[in-house]
Amino acid sequence: MTRQNVVVADAKSGINVAITMTVSNQSLFTKTREAQGGCITIPAKKVGGGARINTWLDSMRASSPTRVRPAISVPDQSSWMLRHPSALHMFEQIIEASKGKQIVMFLDYDGTLSPIVDDPDRAFMSDAMRATVRQLARYFPTAIVSGRCRDKVYNFVRLAELYYAGSHGMDIKGPSKGSKHKKETKAVLFQPASEFLPMIDEVYKALLEKTKSIPGASVEHNKFCLSVHFRCVDEKKWSMLAQQVRSVLQQYPKLRLTQGRKVLEIRPTIKWDKGKALEFLLESLGFGNCTDVFPVYIGDDRTDEDAFKILRDRGQGFGILVSKIPKDTSASYSLQEPLEVMYFLQRLVEWKRLSVRQYRL
Repeated sequence: MTRQNVVVADAKSGINVAITMTVSNQSLFTKTREAQGGCITIPAKKVGGGARINTWLDSMRASSPTRVRPAISVPDQSSWMLRHPSALHMFEQIIEASKGKQIVMFLDYDGTLSPIVDDPDRAFMSDAMRATVRQLARYFPTAIVSGRCRDKVYNFVRLAELYYAGSHGMDIKGPSKGSKHKKETKAVLFQPASEFLPMIDEVYKALLEKTKSIPGASVEHNKFCLSVHFRCVDEKKWSMLAQQVRSVLQQYPKLRLTQGRKVLEIRPTIKWDKGKALEFLLESLGFGNCTDVFPVYIGDDRTDEDAFKILRDRGQGFGILVSKIPKDTSASYSLQEPLEVMYFLQRLVEWKRLSVRQYRL
């Protein structure tokens, strides 16, 4: 168990109060597959040899296909859609389920609010999407939960009224403008992996040096975690990239490797993820033990499954997976692409706007 600090600042006095929380460390020696659709975790301590590299390659290919997928049979597609129907088609049923409850919105960034692009630094959201999210935050508490560095996500979104959880939830900050939705008048900053910062910086420099010979490979520093992008790497070079990453990580047993969409994620072994971030934000908003809250989480990646599972376990709200193809998921509903996400959010805003107008009449 690791003791971590939460810094809570009183909005009126500006006085910072440090609260100590306990965060569990993950085992450094157990190879695990997270629940249904979750990340494949390969702790660095046990990685070694050709067999391990082949395991990495299999995982990389499974989550990041470079060839056209075989056509999915109509029965399989239909069966999946029955289990995870379109959130747009089921909008009225979703609204009915939320009646009398406070909707709280959680949104992934890449692949959800912005399209997946070859250059991670150019994953810009559209002006229309930004305007939609701004309107959304007027009516509902809204958080962006991303694997990216919090500051980088903020620079993409540029909306001060939102909550931001970067580095897979390891760097959380409340609205700089203040929030009319929050039950308490305290700003929140939570960084449960602060002690790992020097190690992350060290590994970042090592990975930059090791991967510079592989065309298309890039290493992104997300403050509390690192991303090794291989979207632009020739598949024939994936084995070399995996070996280079392995050679670095085997020296750092307190870091773990997880798999995303054409990206290898390196994170501290603390037991903290997007699902934990969701629970922390609900608690910060004053909805921790409430039965009248309705959280909605929209995301497209394996790392979002932690949040989907939390919502299923809580029996509150629901998750929406953004995907054009069937995937194992704990989400209840689906949307195909960021454009559909925007349409769904716009319908939610319009429904709330009409509800408020009718209430005032």
